Amino acid sequence: MNMGWAEENQRYGAACLRRVLAFLGAGTSAAVDGLDQELRELAAAMERPPAIVTLREAFGLSGFEQDLLMLCAGLELDDSVRSALAEGRGGDAHHGAPTFGLALATIPGGHWSALTPASPLRRWRLVEVAPGPLLTETPLSVSERVLHYLAGVHYIDETTGLRPIETVPELPGGQAAIAREAAACIAGAERGRLPALQFAARRREAGHGVAAATAAALGLKAALLRPDEIPSAGADRQALARRIEREAVLAGLLPALDCTGAEAEALRSAGRLADEIAGPVILLATHPIELLRSDVRFAIPLATPGERHAAWRGALGPGNEHLESDTRRVAEFFDLDSEAIRATAGEYAARSTGQQGEGGPLLWELARGRARPRLDHLTERVEASATWDQLVLPDAQAQLVREIAVHARWRGRVYREWAFAGRGAAGLGISALFSGPSGTGKSMTAEVIAGELGLDLYRIDLSRVVSKYIGETEKNLGSVFDEAEGASVILLFDEADALFGKRSEVKDSHDRYANLEVSYLLQRMEAYDGLAILTTNQRSALDPAFLRRIRFAVQFPFPDAPARAEVWRRIFPPEAPTESLDFERLSRLNLAGGNIRNMALNAAFHAAAAGTPIGMNHILLAARAEYAKLERPLPEAEVRGWT
Repeated sequence: MNMGWAEENQRYGAACLRRVLAFLGAGTSAAVDGLDQELRELAAAMERPPAIVTLREAFGLSGFEQDLLMLCAGLELDDSVRSALAEGRGGDAHHGAPTFGLALATIPGGHWSALTPASPLRRWRLVEVAPGPLLTETPLSVSERVLHYLAGVHYIDETTGLRPIETVPELPGGQAAIAREAAACIAGAERGRLPALQFAARRREAGHGVAAATAAALGLKAALLRPDEIPSAGADRQALARRIEREAVLAGLLPALDCTGAEAEALRSAGRLADEIAGPVILLATHPIELLRSDVRFAIPLATPGERHAAWRGALGPGNEHLESDTRRVAEFFDLDSEAIRATAGEYAARSTGQQGEGGPLLWELARGRARPRLDHLTERVEASATWDQLVLPDAQAQLVREIAVHARWRGRVYREWAFAGRGAAGLGISALFSGPSGTGKSMTAEVIAGELGLDLYRIDLSRVVSKYIGETEKNLGSVFDEAEGASVILLFDEADALFGKRSEVKDSHDRYANLEVSYLLQRMEAYDGLAILTTNQRSALDPAFLRRIRFAVQFPFPDAPARAEVWRRIFPPEAPTESLDFERLSRLNLAGGNIRNMALNAAFHAAAAGTPIGMNHILLAARAEYAKLERPLPEAEVRGWT
């Protein structure tokens, strides 16, 4: 009858315990020889080695150390071992617990080094040594984690903080090749000289995927540990390293320290832990970490749009060939990994009704939501409701705005398909500066572009980003760009002169760091694979070097009377009831579009309260309130005859 591994492992362990009992005086040498033969036969019949054999080979245990470990485990697993120990020790205060002195006296091949702190039994906490004055008389016990392993019960020791990656994603070609190469580095290394693997990934998910694939190629499972869970004290960190090494063997894990986005001190702590771990370990970080041990470094590439497109086609399956152009565009704009693509395809299949023309917009919306970055702590997502019909600009400025949208929409074709990106990565980011007086439509224009492209618009919250502490503003903005990468979101920096003002003469360290900060942000904007829009009321306050590196600069003029009349015509939705509005008269009020919008909205509320259509009398009430807010007198000559 065929038995499972658990039952075979139990039989093997029972034979090992009978062998230990023979050493304690309950059997003869002939019995020991017979048990040795039985153990060989049992091991040969098993599909995979028994637990104690795996431990012996993984930790380099001697025969004496293996028997001593089984003696300690037998105290927990077998009553006959407990009885034999109690009889052999004469019922002393230790209640029959095994000691090192007893093992040396009864188990063949005994050696003193088996219980030194550097021995496998103690280095990896396979046995625990109780405190006592005499080492040879100190009670020994098996570690609970090891005991369960020997009994065939598998779990992860939660004290390590390791969290396994349960699934191995289907990686794009470039990432899969790195996983194979990384696995080969570990498989081909000599025992005791295993390298640390450093994966520099721009996106956390990419690093996780390559780590999981690397482990799978070695027959292991990747397990993540955050640097904030690493103890700062050296002794505690060393103890954690030993537990991680032990768990790597017991649970078949490849530890991966996930340092993506970690602070400098956390990176140093992760580096110290990696140096302590004798076995293979992976470090995931945006940039390499300096180590004392040997390491091999890999830069993890993002999936190409072509690889993402192939993943979309596979995830959507047959019957969705009509989405070919839509999936190509989605793959170009949203950097989703294979797991996210499969999840989005499943959501699409569940929500699609099959109506003509629905597929492309629905797929785009689902992919955009899946790729949406975690930026709530530094930004505000703006619902892009404004349309081209609401935008009133001179022809030259309107043409520039449309050109910005064209560049953002077709950057994939120009940069990648037509290989313009291969001529140099500098300056490939699309940046635009909107300058002009307050209320002239700069922010609304950003909404129009976002709506035209079907992309999310995020307004940078300067109160959270700008810091008086050296380096903090740079770090915050770097976090914004890091999170926005791959989601093609439009970043809107309102009042950009607060961030990109003219560089000052260097008089102290603060001036030097401020200037370095501006240079860093310029580099990030140029490298950002998306559209960044900056607005300012004072273009002259910006650094000229910064202006030279902006691709588009749009000057928003204060609207003249004809432009104001056009704004008034377009400001009321078709659903809003109006009556006898004189747009020429309204345009005489010398106000910007933002003020006009405020007055139109307030007038609508006055009309709603009165139960009548919006008329000139309601706008007059709103105008008086708006001018009072601006602390300016309402020109009575301009509003005479409105009511």
